[in-house]
Amino acid sequence: MTSLMEKKAAAVNPLPEKALAPPRRRRAQTRRYRTIILAIIAYAVALIFLVPYIEMAIVAVRPANELLSRNLLPSHADFSNFVTIWSSGFGGNLATSLEVAGGATILVLLVALPAAYYTARQRFRGRTAFLLLVLATQMFQPAAMLVGIQREFLNFNLPPTISLILINAGFNMAFAIWILNAFFSSIPVELEEAAMVDGASRIGAVMRITLPLALPGVVTALIFTFITAWNEFLVALTLTLGAPSGQQPLTVTINNYIGQYSIDWGHLFAGALIATVPVIILFAFIEGRVVSGLTAGAIK
Repeated sequence: MTSLMEKKAAAVNPLPEKALAPPRRRRAQTRRYRTIILAIIAYAVALIFLVPYIEMAIVAVRPANELLSRNLLPSHADFSNFVTIWSSGFGGNLATSLEVAGGATILVLLVALPAAYYTARQRFRGRTAFLLLVLATQMFQPAAMLVGIQREFLNFNLPPTISLILINAGFNMAFAIWILNAFFSSIPVELEEAAMVDGASRIGAVMRITLPLALPGVVTALIFTFITAWNEFLVALTLTLGAPSGQQPLTVTINNYIGQYSIDWGHLFAGALIATVPVIILFAFIEGRVVSGLTAGAIK
């Protein structure tokens, strides 16, 4: 009887037990190998992007008599370039760049937030034409209108810092309005209506519900505007011609280390490394707020 039952079981289940069991170990190994390969590729890509900064750091601490040396690393680190660069007024240039980039970012957010919210929530006549007009302004480049911009702001007799804030804000406004309009449009209006039913005003509903949910878009517009204004060079070089060295932004000041017959490599790379620090701090401060803004406004 037992042998007969075993034969029937073998006929129903002809494959061995190991072959029928789910290959969990094989899947885990495949997943582990895939993770390792992706990690190696990610680190390789990160290293490629870090190589220019590593090279700048090495040249910045390389002694002047070893600039033409073929050695990859200097014989000893010389940090005098990071010290002496401040005696040339580099601190004032850093403050000017912070004023221009920060002022342009604040101005863009103050104008783009209500404009994007209104165009996302209201269906008025000419809405599409307005958005297309805003998009068309993004097609213009400052270099194409540089002469007109310079003459206009010379006629206004504005300080270079104020002029650069207005220009950078104007050329980044279109992107901020479009990105914020897309985020506001993706947020259901029922959330605001529910908040207003509970007694909140429209402004209160926007501040407590909509803005926290749209925080990733606000952060995107903020970072884009700040970095674009921080790295802007052509308009800054044109509008600060003849201005005191302390009123020139970092991009113009760093370019001054490149002379007609010689280049001050030590101060050039030291200044370039210092110029990256505020952007790194901005990313470190804001990065954690992007994910938290995805769900902060949805919890009552």
